Amino acid sequence: MREPILYEAPGARLKRRIPNLNTGFYELPDSPPLTTLAHGGGCGCKLSPAVLAEILRNTPATGPFADLLVGTETGDDAAVWRLNAEQAVVATTDFFMPIVDDPFDFGRIAATNALSDIYAMGGQPIFALAIVGMPVDKLPASTIGEILAGGAAACSVAGIPVAGGHSIDSLEPIYGLAVIGLVHPDHVLTNKGAEAGDVMILTKALGIGVLSAAFKQRRLPPGGYQGLMAATTQLNDVGPALAARAGVHAMTDVTGFGLLGHALEMCRGAGLGAEICADAPALLEAAEILARASVRTGAAARNWASYGASVRLEADMPEWRRDILLDPQTSGGLLVAAAPDSAEDILALCRNAGFASARIVGRFVSGPPEIHVTRAAERSCENPPAGRAPGRPPPPR
Repeated sequence: MREPILYEAPGARLKRRIPNLNTGFYELPDSPPLTTLAHGGGCGCKLSPAVLAEILRNTPATGPFADLLVGTETGDDAAVWRLNAEQAVVATTDFFMPIVDDPFDFGRIAATNALSDIYAMGGQPIFALAIVGMPVDKLPASTIGEILAGGAAACSVAGIPVAGGHSIDSLEPIYGLAVIGLVHPDHVLTNKGAEAGDVMILTKALGIGVLSAAFKQRRLPPGGYQGLMAATTQLNDVGPALAARAGVHAMTDVTGFGLLGHALEMCRGAGLGAEICADAPALLEAAEILARASVRTGAAARNWASYGASVRLEADMPEWRRDILLDPQTSGGLLVAAAPDSAEDILALCRNAGFASARIVGRFVSGPPEIHVTRAAERSCENPPAGRAPGRPPPPR
């Protein structure tokens, strides 16, 4: 268990704060719970796909730059600029409002989520810059410092420094990173390279949005906070190894638009349809119980309103099962399009890298860019048995 953290309250002695790893509820002197200061949290803060599309509709194209390998055309995870025949720069930015109350944990989650965009392109991060917006009239400097310390800890696990940043006084707490990475130009993976017949592999369990909603509603069961933290702080650092594997054709990370939304982006990029087996993705512990009890985020409803017209559900699909597939994932897993004959090898690679929940969840098919969600797992979603994957130590405190 983490050591208790000491805080200095103005005009008072050092006060002790004991973290409750089961519930995630913390008492900080002179500092309100972070989630009470924000109207949303995590990747659920993202603009809905429909609103974002409307905003970008009249945005000028990025122009004919020969070395801009990935720009804004397909809504990919990061921009990629070729430096030479051996190196390309990968650049991204990601930030959001608190998904948890503990400042150190918020920093870890936000940083891990930002780093994921680099890994999803097949790149290796080299340094980060902090993006900080804080209501300084509501949060003491010690709490803000803990957020930054959490982000630095996540970057330390990734082997990179936070080399600077920018801060503003804002109405709600906002934290994230701009991350710079490197990738070989031949190993860049985008979200548009899937081929008909490819299997769809998801590396993490779903349910992060459900658990975060339960946390805010004070309905998170014992152990739920630990599960939430384990999922959201696991680096997607298997990305470069996947990009170098023959048979891997496309990749993205699953975040605020949910599994269905990000799969649909891959379909549109490749000009293909997809079949997803609703029962195939692994779920975080307690996610199904909570979803059956109608715990969900507002982002899940916005996701369905944005792209539901491109999704066909079986007639008897339970609403909670649909909501899980729409669930916004903060620092979610990688979604990989791979040739069927390489699927077992890729699953083994992911599981040996610590992604015990990696599963085949569907396949890409010829047809219009829409998704058909089936209830029963079909042959295309059959998964080889998973061995016990090694765990990962927590970051230094």
